[in-house]
Amino acid sequence: MTVDYLVMAAYLLGIIGVGWWGRRRAASKSDFLVAGRRLGPLMYTGTMAAVVLGGASTIGGVRLGYTYGVSGAAMVGAIGLGLLALSVFFSARISRLRVYTVAEMLSLRYGDAASVISGVVMWIYTLMLAVTSTIAYASVFDVLFDVPRWVAVIVGGTIVVGYSALGGMWSITLTDMVQFVVKSLGVLVLLLPIAVVKAGGFGALADRLPGGYFSVTSIGGQTIVTFVLIYTFGMLIGQDIWQRVFTARSDRVAAWGGTVAGVYCLVYALAGAFIGMATKALYPNLAQADEAFATIVKNVLPTGVRGLVLAAALSAMMSTASGALIASATVANNDIWARLRRRTASGDHDEIGSNRLAIAVLGVVSMVIACVLTDVIEALTVAYNLLVGGLLVPILGGLVWRRGNLPGALAAMIAGGTTVITFMVTDGLLANEPIYYGLLASLVTHVAVSLVTRPTDETVLATWRRRLAGEEAPTAAATSPELSAA
Repeated sequence: MTVDYLVMAAYLLGIIGVGWWGRRRAASKSDFLVAGRRLGPLMYTGTMAAVVLGGASTIGGVRLGYTYGVSGAAMVGAIGLGLLALSVFFSARISRLRVYTVAEMLSLRYGDAASVISGVVMWIYTLMLAVTSTIAYASVFDVLFDVPRWVAVIVGGTIVVGYSALGGMWSITLTDMVQFVVKSLGVLVLLLPIAVVKAGGFGALADRLPGGYFSVTSIGGQTIVTFVLIYTFGMLIGQDIWQRVFTARSDRVAAWGGTVAGVYCLVYALAGAFIGMATKALYPNLAQADEAFATIVKNVLPTGVRGLVLAAALSAMMSTASGALIASATVANNDIWARLRRRTASGDHDEIGSNRLAIAVLGVVSMVIACVLTDVIEALTVAYNLLVGGLLVPILGGLVWRRGNLPGALAAMIAGGTTVITFMVTDGLLANEPIYYGLLASLVTHVAVSLVTRPTDETVLATWRRRLAGEEAPTAAATSPELSAA
């Protein structure tokens, strides 16, 4: 394993170096939070694919393949479908808004009060998303290096927090591109074919695996519907996803780059399922299904290749962790803390410094939570339940329904979020009912309250329409030179 350790150490040091280099480009708030809104199609596609395919997609996707077979691809597949829907139907309009957070979009559409509750809900979601990726790479360290979980959390978390705080979105974009290449090579090109061949090929898998492992519905139709409701819709409204859309240099880049990234996600979903199936055929009696990924890597890959694949796994986890961390910091600093600051102080404020501080503080918080929680899919489900149940209807309603107003949006957030939390407590965190009833309560409340209260002021709607059309935008701060025209 010495060579593998060296490969992984070299990779991690390289990531830190890339993050440090990106620090020079973070000269303004726009640079730090959205990479100056200057990414071309190649970099946009890579960074979007990297942020959505993290620890839950890699460790969790292989786990579901180990447990259910081909239908285990449903979770990551739902993520891919959501990214496709976002790119085709909404990304161009979102990009033209020229905002930094989802709460700012709601404030533009409904009025300033809409950003308060949405900011809190989005902050909880992004923080939990960072926690899931931290849990994921800690589980890999547990199996491979026999170190305590807290050690793995601190080592990995410190690296992610370090390069994220140094250069913000520029550092994250640069490291995401490295991670995207390493992840594609490690998981798709190396681990997938080697694992399947070691298991005897697809024909042998059919003979050695339990019945139903090649059925696309063995995970359960209701579970697949729940994945669509949580993850497909979650991709449409998550701050971590929108913040990447804001980095695109044009509407066209956002639409086409996101579409390519969505297709990549579908391929990655099937790869994870087949890797899990190969692991089941070779090691059918693992104590925990979450160990499937680390087990197949540790036992079937040759020295050197194993280190690269482990680096690929860390790539996936760190991409999502860093993306979620800067999203959480952006929401906390711009939607929550900024409001308190306006009430208690005046004068110039160091936007980059405050965002760096928020990244550092929330990075420590996410590491502490990751030391307490253990189930990566459970943590991710909680995050998406709160996001989709509380915010999907007000956000999409604001984009497609002119009659929706501020009272309806606020009522929908409260009704959906409260319902989701109630049913997670009574029926369990992984139950299907919370998201079903949460969405229903949010939809009914939004429509009913909007129809019985006064419509949104026409002046607000006129400003909203101009921003959607790209005719009116805030004056941009000085931005750094474009990193790539590709």
